Amino acid sequence: MTLAMTLGMSIGVRRTLWMMIGELVGVALVAIAAVMGVASMMLNYPQIFEILKWLGGLYLAYIGIQMWRAKGKMAKLDNTESTISNRALITQGFVTAIANPKGWAFMISLLPPFINVENAIAPQLLMLLSVIMLTEFTSMLAYASGGKSLRLFLSQGDNIKWMNRIAGSLMLGVGFWLALG
Repeated sequence: MTLAMTLGMSIGVRRTLWMMIGELVGVALVAIAAVMGVASMMLNYPQIFEILKWLGGLYLAYIGIQMWRAKGKMAKLDNTESTISNRALITQGFVTAIANPKGWAFMISLLPPFINVENAIAPQLLMLLSVIMLTEFTSMLAYASGGKSLRLFLSQGDNIKWMNRIAGSLMLGVGFWLALG
């Protein structure tokens, strides 16, 4: 959601839709993997989940530090046209979705209980994916639109620098919470 908001601010909602395509494909892949057996593997080998939790926490801490160190890179929000390609946006969304340890943990813990093994799995999975994809897309669209609205606020003074520091601090906190919690 933060990526959708940031891209909505910097490149606009229409261009952000390309990232959303990749994100939705990645989330669908994570959901399918969770339903099809990753949950049982993680339950049988909790060390793997622990390692992923630490790696995810370190990654979020790294992002938080990078945000703190940013010197208002997004301050040039006047340039709505970006040189980033649609393919790069799709890839960024996909990688963000499949590399998100919180997303994996959420899907692994939430989805398997919704599948009844006595019924056909395909229709159940299709229904679950439909709900997840609709919710995910609606949320990302709302965040991207909100980011576009924040653009005016952030283009004034040092607001972007303060926003980066607040977001960076939150990312550091979440990273430590994920790794230690």
